[in-house]
Amino acid sequence: MVIAAPGSGHGKTTVAAGLMAALRDRGMVVSGHKVGPDYIDPGYHALATARPPRNLDPFLQGEHRVVPLLLHGAAGADIAVIEGVMGLFDGALGTEGFASTAHVARLVDAPVVLVVDASAASRSVAATVLGFARYDPGVRLAGVILNKLGSSRHEEEIRAALIPTGVPVLGALRRNDIVHTPSRHLGLVPVGERAERARRLLVDLAGWLADGVDLAALVRLAGQASPLTGEVWQPERRAAPAHPVPVAVAAGPAFTFRYTETVELLTACGLDVVDLDPLRDKALPEGCAGLYFGGGFPEVHAEELAANRDLRADVARAARRGMPVVAECAGLLYLCRELDGRPMAGVLAATARMTSRGALGYRTATAPSANLLAGEGHRVTGHEFHRTEVVPTQGETAAWRWDGRGEGFASATLHASYLHVHWAGYPELAGNFARAVLSGRTGAVGQGRAHPTR
Repeated sequence: MVIAAPGSGHGKTTVAAGLMAALRDRGMVVSGHKVGPDYIDPGYHALATARPPRNLDPFLQGEHRVVPLLLHGAAGADIAVIEGVMGLFDGALGTEGFASTAHVARLVDAPVVLVVDASAASRSVAATVLGFARYDPGVRLAGVILNKLGSSRHEEEIRAALIPTGVPVLGALRRNDIVHTPSRHLGLVPVGERAERARRLLVDLAGWLADGVDLAALVRLAGQASPLTGEVWQPERRAAPAHPVPVAVAAGPAFTFRYTETVELLTACGLDVVDLDPLRDKALPEGCAGLYFGGGFPEVHAEELAANRDLRADVARAARRGMPVVAECAGLLYLCRELDGRPMAGVLAATARMTSRGALGYRTATAPSANLLAGEGHRVTGHEFHRTEVVPTQGETAAWRWDGRGEGFASATLHASYLHVHWAGYPELAGNFARAVLSGRTGAVGQGRAHPTR
C-alpha cells in the first residue's frame, strides 16, 4: 500500500515508519519503499524493517523498472509499504505529475492511504479528502489517517464530515511531541547521525501507530492490491575475478546517501564493497582498487573530516596514481581543496562552501566527452539537491552538461558531480566503473586528460 498526503509536512514519514515498525512488531516481514530521490526517509524505513532501504522513481529509473524494482526489494516480505513524496499528485515540474506518488501508485496498482494534518481544520478536512478521492479516477484512495488531532470532539467532528465522502477513517492520531523528528534544510536528520535516538523514536512511533491506527484493516487493504506481474529486477552478473576486488565506499555519519542497488550492482560486477568512514578510518582498505563517495552532509562534519589528515592524504595519493574515483555531491565536496575554509582531500583544484541558496530538482544530463563513467553523448536522468557551491564549477572536462552548462569534473579515472544518478536505471555506469577498477588501467570508457589535482 501507498502512504500519501496532500502535501509535505502532514506526517507521511512518521506514519509510514511507525507503521512499518508496528507491523514488524506483530511478526510480519515488512519491506519499506520511498517514492522519489530520497535517502533520508529510507534510512528510517531500514531501521524500522531491518531490511535494505529502497526507492521507486519513474524519472530516475524508468517507468518500466518500477514494478521489477518493487518485486526485487520486496522479495520475501509479507507486506510492502510505499511512502510517497510531497503531495499525492506532485511530480516533476511541467510534466503533469510524472514521478509523483500517484504515478507510482498507478504503476503498481496499489491502494492509497492519505495522511492528513488536521491540526488547523475540522469539517474542511472532508472537503480536502473528497477532492483527492475524485481528482484522478486512476488512483484508488482507500482510506485516510487523521494526524495531529487535538481532542476526541475534534476527531468526532471530522469523522462525521467524512461519512458522505465514502472514504473510511483508518486511523486517528493525536498531537504527540514525543514523536517529533529533528530536521535540516533537506529534510530529517539522517539515521546515521542519530542511530540510537532514532531506534528509541521508532519504538515510540510503533506504539503511537498501534494505538491510533487499525493495523488489521490496513493489512487487509494491502492484501487487496492487484498481483504484480513481470520480471524481478536483478543486477546483471558480469565476468568476475577469482577473488573479489575491494572498493571503498564512503559511509559513516558524513556520507549517509547511497542507493541500495548501487552496492548490489557493484557486487554483481565482482567488486567487494567495503565501507569507509572518512571521519574515523585512517587509511583506505587493504588492496583497495576504487573509491565511491556518495552523498551526505560533509559540511556538518567538516571539522572532523579536516582533522583526519591521514585519510585525506591517502585518498589524494590514490587519485594521483590513477585509482578510479566516483563522487556524487558530498563526495564532490570532499575531493575539493577545502570546504568552508577547512582542508579536504585536495584531489580537485576547486574550493567548496555553504551558501544561503539551494539547488533542487530533477535533471536530464549528457556526458560532454568520454570519461570514467560514460561515453561521449551518454544521456542520463538524475537529481540535484544541495546548498553549497564549488568554485570553479567544473574542470577542463565537465562530468555532465545540462541546461546549457557544464558541471563537475571528469577524466578517464575520475567522475565528480553534484548529480545523483540512480544506477539501477543506468547499470552501464556501474559496469564502466567496475571495468576500470578491474582492469587497473586508465580509460575504461574513453581516454581523457588527467583531472586537476593539488
